Amino acid sequence: MKNTVLTFKKAKEEGTKISMLTAYDYSTASLMDAAGVNAILVGDSLGNVMLGYEDTVSVTMEDMIHHGAAVARGAKNAMVVIDMPFMSYQTSVYDAVVNAGRLMKEGRANAVKLEGGVAVAPQIKAIVDAGIPVVGHIGLTPQSINAFGGHKVQGKTIEAAKKLLEDAKAVEAAGAFSVVIEGVPAALAKLVTEKLSIPTIGIGAGSDCDGQVLVYQDMLGMYSDFTPKFVKKFANVGEVMKGAFAQYIEEINNGTFPTQEHCYSIDPMIIEKIIKEEQ
Repeated sequence: MKNTVLTFKKAKEEGTKISMLTAYDYSTASLMDAAGVNAILVGDSLGNVMLGYEDTVSVTMEDMIHHGAAVARGAKNAMVVIDMPFMSYQTSVYDAVVNAGRLMKEGRANAVKLEGGVAVAPQIKAIVDAGIPVVGHIGLTPQSINAFGGHKVQGKTIEAAKKLLEDAKAVEAAGAFSVVIEGVPAALAKLVTEKLSIPTIGIGAGSDCDGQVLVYQDMLGMYSDFTPKFVKKFANVGEVMKGAFAQYIEEINNGTFPTQEHCYSIDPMIIEKIIKEEQ
């Protein structure tokens, strides 16, 4: 059955954990969907892992729509959540609703995600009022990386911890059905989770969140430019891929690929006739 906002609500009420992974293409989304993941996030992390940018700031609406639609075609049961990229919602409530609508119509999203707390509560409310489900994102918000001065853990002082809780409550009050908590101390994420009636999805926020999300290239060892402390490598697929690529190149060079089993056949008489006609 298709995962929906009601799936998330029920999971929170029953204490069932929610699984989420990022994906950016049809084939990966299909594999995750078959594995039974609850939700697939088409994250603006595609700027890093797919497009080679140093951060997520350069990602465009067109990027998100293109990759989002591909993922949606592969996700039969998983909920598809698409990130709203930098400056697609910060400029005004109007822009936020219009761009969220594009992600739903053109990107085939089931929900959108945007970063921020109190500051973007009006945008969240307007998007929700337009009939579009919203996932919030607080703590270490990558689009604000320049303001933070790097990938730094958030909420470590009394003031910052109170601000995080305030942001979480603002996101919930604005109508978001879930919120991602990134890069905060586990004890603080646990407190936020207990204070909210909507599910929290942690990434670098400890095990007491209602669910977890990871960038799939990180958890499969496919992206080595930067690996956060909170990433667990569930498989070293990157090394397997490099090994397969190297073997492919070697077999081309030594003539062992392709073999007869990889080739199509033709009646030898046809070839002989062509040769005779060419002479």
